[in-house]
Amino acid sequence: MEPTTVMLPGAGLRLAADLYGDEADPPVLLLHGGGQTRHAWGSAATQLAAAGNFAISIDLRGHGHSDWSPDGTYDMTRFAADVGSIASSLGRPPTLVGASLGGLASLVAVGESSEPIATALVLVDVTPRIEVEGRQKIQAFMRAGMRGFDSLEDAADSIAAFIPHRPRPTDLSGLAKNLRQRGDGRWYWHWDPRWLGNHEGVDGQGGLVHHDRLTDAARRVDIPTLLVRGRMSDIVSEEGVRELLELVPQAEVVDVAEAGHMVAGDKNDAFNAAVIEFVARAR
Repeated sequence: MEPTTVMLPGAGLRLAADLYGDEADPPVLLLHGGGQTRHAWGSAATQLAAAGNFAISIDLRGHGHSDWSPDGTYDMTRFAADVGSIASSLGRPPTLVGASLGGLASLVAVGESSEPIATALVLVDVTPRIEVEGRQKIQAFMRAGMRGFDSLEDAADSIAAFIPHRPRPTDLSGLAKNLRQRGDGRWYWHWDPRWLGNHEGVDGQGGLVHHDRLTDAARRVDIPTLLVRGRMSDIVSEEGVRELLELVPQAEVVDVAEAGHMVAGDKNDAFNAAVIEFVARAR
C-alpha cells in the first residue's frame, strides 16, 4: 500500500505525515522514537489500514521532512503540543501509538490535556521510569552517528553493532530513508543535530526524562492503554512495568519475546498483531 504524504499542523510548525487507508475509518496516529522517522512504521501502518483503520505516521519535529524548531529547542512540552495539535486537527480523537520519545510525548499530551484528545494509548517500550543503562547506550549510539558515515554500509554496520540480535539487512533502501547524503559525501541521520545537543536523557530529553512529570501525567490517563514491551529491553524494567500498572490500573501489557527496545523492528509480526487486536477492542 503506497501512502499519501502531506504536511499536518503541529504546534507552530508543519509535520510531515504518511496517510494509509480510508480517512473515514477510525484514525490511528503513529509517533516514532527519537532519531527515527515516519518510515519506521511502514509495515504497521499498512497492516493497521488493512484492518480498517486510517493510519497516520508522522515525522516528529526536527526529524525527517518535518520542520525544525526555529530556535533549536526540543523539549517534551513541544513534542506533546505537536501530538495534541495533530490529534485535534483530525476531527475526531485518534488512538495514539508512540514508541520511546513518541510514547512519552503521547503520554504527556493525554495526561496533561484539559479535554480528551485520544480514544486509546499504546506505549511501545516506554514507561515513566527509564533505565539509566539503556538510556546511556542510546545516547552513545546517537552521538556517534552525528559524525556521519562514509557509506550506507558503514551505517548498517553501526546499527548491527548497536542491535546485535537483529539480522543485518542486505537491502539498504529502507535505511536510506533515514539518512541524507550531504555535500561532503557522507551520510547523516535525518534529524536536526540541535535536538540531541547537550541533552543527557533518553531520546534527547534532559536529565531522567522528567520522571515526576511523567508519573503525574500517567495518573490522569483514563483511556484504554497498552504497553508493548520488548522482553530484551534495557529501557523498560520490571520495576517500570509495575509502576506503570499502579499509575494506570486499566493498562494491559504485552511482552514480545526476542525483542529489544526497537520492538516493531525486531519482531514486526508479533508487534502488529498485538496492536491491531488492542486497537480493535478499544474503539
